[in-house]
Amino acid sequence: MTKHIDLNAQLKKHFGFDTFKGNQKEIIKNVLDGNDTFVLMPTGGGKSLCYQLPALILEGTAIIISPLIALMKNQVDAIRNYSEDDGVAHFLNSSLTKAAINLVKEDVLAGKTKMLYVAPESLTKDENIQFLKQIRISFYAVDEAHCISEWGHDFRPEYRRIRPIISEIGEAPVIALTATATPKVQHDIQKTMGMLNAHVYKSSFNRPNLYYEVRPKINASKEIIKVLKENVGKSAIIYCLSRKKVEELAELLIVNGIKALPYHAGMDASTRSGNQDKFLHEDVDVIVATIAFGMGIDKPDVRMVIHYDIPKSLEGYYQETGRAGRDGGEGRCIAFYSYKDIQKLEKFMQGKPLAEQEIGKQLLFETVAYAETSLCRRKLLLHYFGENYTEENCDSCDNCLHPKKQIDGQKSISTALKVISEVKEKFKADYVIDVITGKKSSAIKSYGHETLDVFGCGADKEVNFWKAVLRHALIAELIDKDIENYGLLKISEKGQEYMKHPYPIMVTENHNYDEMEEETRSAGGSASMDPTLFSMLKDLRKKLSKKLNLPPFVIFQDPSLEAMSTYYPINLKELQTMPGVGAGKSKRFGKEFVELIHRHVEENELERPIDMVVKSVANKSKLKISIIQSIDRKVPLDDISESKGIEMNELLKELESIVYSGTRVNIDYYIDQVMDEDHRDDIFLYFKEDAETDDIASALDELGEDEFTEEEIRMVRIKFISEVGN
Repeated sequence: MTKHIDLNAQLKKHFGFDTFKGNQKEIIKNVLDGNDTFVLMPTGGGKSLCYQLPALILEGTAIIISPLIALMKNQVDAIRNYSEDDGVAHFLNSSLTKAAINLVKEDVLAGKTKMLYVAPESLTKDENIQFLKQIRISFYAVDEAHCISEWGHDFRPEYRRIRPIISEIGEAPVIALTATATPKVQHDIQKTMGMLNAHVYKSSFNRPNLYYEVRPKINASKEIIKVLKENVGKSAIIYCLSRKKVEELAELLIVNGIKALPYHAGMDASTRSGNQDKFLHEDVDVIVATIAFGMGIDKPDVRMVIHYDIPKSLEGYYQETGRAGRDGGEGRCIAFYSYKDIQKLEKFMQGKPLAEQEIGKQLLFETVAYAETSLCRRKLLLHYFGENYTEENCDSCDNCLHPKKQIDGQKSISTALKVISEVKEKFKADYVIDVITGKKSSAIKSYGHETLDVFGCGADKEVNFWKAVLRHALIAELIDKDIENYGLLKISEKGQEYMKHPYPIMVTENHNYDEMEEETRSAGGSASMDPTLFSMLKDLRKKLSKKLNLPPFVIFQDPSLEAMSTYYPINLKELQTMPGVGAGKSKRFGKEFVELIHRHVEENELERPIDMVVKSVANKSKLKISIIQSIDRKVPLDDISESKGIEMNELLKELESIVYSGTRVNIDYYIDQVMDEDHRDDIFLYFKEDAETDDIASALDELGEDEFTEEEIRMVRIKFISEVGN
């Protein structure tokens, strides 16, 4: 068939291109020859042409099964732009009216339509099956084929029903296409689609222009704002796992002068598509989204893809990062990682069917491996997709540019292989590590593995070290993960050989991101605080406290002065971005403080990092507002805490935050009800005249723990700050 067709001439005629990309030409020939075809091609490689050109050449109509309505519409619009007749491509899905469906069917029956895009849900409707039986089908194309596999990052149960429906409508060749599939997912797709004998075309998954980096999740919002401010005007997508976080982060970016919009499935359709269009047309630079955003986003110049939350699977991560730099230009992929997020994801899985939990856990394990590795990230990613990256240094990931300390891991790798062998290659990584480190779990006892000679042979090293060793062994192809029983560690032929004749393999001394988090946190705080300015501000506070006859802590607390000594705010607007400084406080006490800071900055010619003070979203959250409203209505505090579903301790915390920021609240009605007058006056007088600090422990010490409770002191302190300070 293809012998008589000049494919280059057809490409020029229908699409105006002179040459094919990669292996497009071989794929198209295979489809035209009537063979089943499996295409694995990364985002931006030109997958759609592989079925669009054969559809235009062959007799009949190609049925293209696609998961998203927006994606179908984009594709149909694109095809119509290349053709004189709009009837050349149509879609059939739930968004169409009865009249529109009839029009589509007329064009198809008249032989005008070369491509009919169908959602898998529409394909299974009986009326559509009966209709499709009447037409000549050139072939079936299953786009985003990873949706078939439970191991894929975007599993759609209705995709599993495609094969039986095709058999019912009428046999024709099948082309399945995906941008991400591990060997496991590929096997699953081919098996489910009944195309194990298909010709497989696999393009390289390597995107040389993308830079990969994983950062510990400390002050992530602030880090993101910093990166975006250093790259003003560049397009960026930020992925978050929850809709709530999307809304919060988008609002925070806007407050900090970044042109951003949110996008998630909970928004109404018109706002959502409006936000997407504004991003595509460059009215905004940044879209903050859940993974609902992205499939079919054809924007070539996205310069950054940032993951605020680490994704649930490496396939999801690869697909999302793949939206950066599709034009071959700069593409930075930064992910923020904390093991706590992984634990949160594991919690979400509870209550799902066990098989689903198992799959989810394994996919998470791969993500953790990627995030915590000290190996070349590109090498690890490509290995995950069954591709071997042979370069020693990719020069385009954080681990290659800033290598970590390495040690010879020959002995440790040999130990790990021996343990896998001793447990008969029937267990997953976590279990193997439990045996190595000597953890007597109930599972180990039930198998009697605590009696093995190797039990506890690596107890002198951390669990994280052994995780790193297993990852190195996987990358070195000494062990494999069983495809059928996913996750079980098997020793490969190469591994068997290694056990007989081991050789040095360098292993990176791994770093635990949670330890790193603590470290950075304790090192942070007031690292760049100006101690001279801090003591000047304290002197000014003391002077003011004498002049106004107020305790110093009523004016500004120490954390507020520390922040001022770090960021040098020189006007009242900037002062309000400091912690514990609301508009009221800023107006009442701020003038002399900002004047002092301004003088200090000028005299010492200091550079101010104020542009990196992240302005917080006005912190009158819904909860705070409703607490203030309840107090205005004189609702007893215990009733407020019950109705809001929070402990009394939490309610007092919220009230403290409200009054310390400069807002006035009057809780006399409640204090008078639960405390006698003398008690109240003693505490009030202590804070007014004796207290050097607002510390509760010091107050209890001074007033006597036998007579006063912490709750009473906190309530009177709220009254005192509110009346005297605000």
